[in-house]
Amino acid sequence: MCQMSVVLEAEGEQKKIMDNVTRLEVLKDGVRISTLFEAPREIVSARLQSIDFLNGTVTLVHDKGGE
Repeated sequence: MCQMSVVLEAEGEQKKIMDNVTRLEVLKDGVRISTLFEAPREIVSARLQSIDFLNGTVTLVHDKGGE
């Protein structure tokens, strides 16, 4: 099973949001991330910046248009 870590990048620094993410949904006003055993979490005003499949990392950034 391929599980990812999700980080939020702000002002050049990355903060880990959640480990073992199994699902990522792009919403109208942000992103919803889910794991197998935790409740889904919504990150409002965020957008997908990149996915690093080799290192298992998804990077989100705040959507400046949504703030």
